Amino acid sequence: MSTPPTPRLLPWAGPDGKPCYLLTDRDDSLLSERADQVEALQLRMGAGLLEHARVLIDDPSVDSRQLRFLSAQLSAALGDVLRVAQSRGARSGRQEEAPDQVF
Repeated sequence: MSTPPTPRLLPWAGPDGKPCYLLTDRDDSLLSERADQVEALQLRMGAGLLEHARVLIDDPSVDSRQLRFLSAQLSAALGDVLRVAQSRGARSGRQEEAPDQVF
């Protein structure tokens, strides 16, 4: 008797903002591969945004409007990274508890 597959938290939310899960016994399915691509993109975008944030924070001419926009973008990127971490942790068997509403 085989172990049932564990649902994978996908790197995007449903139309109602709730988490989406994939239930498959194949890590190489088309949707699994697409989720891997989206996760990689989210991580690259987060890294790029962090570098941009460092530049803006060091610039004394940056105004509060720019910093608010930066904060909103950093918050969204952090939510993406936390979702990726939760998904990967669950798949590795080392999942930490994290509230769904964070994402």
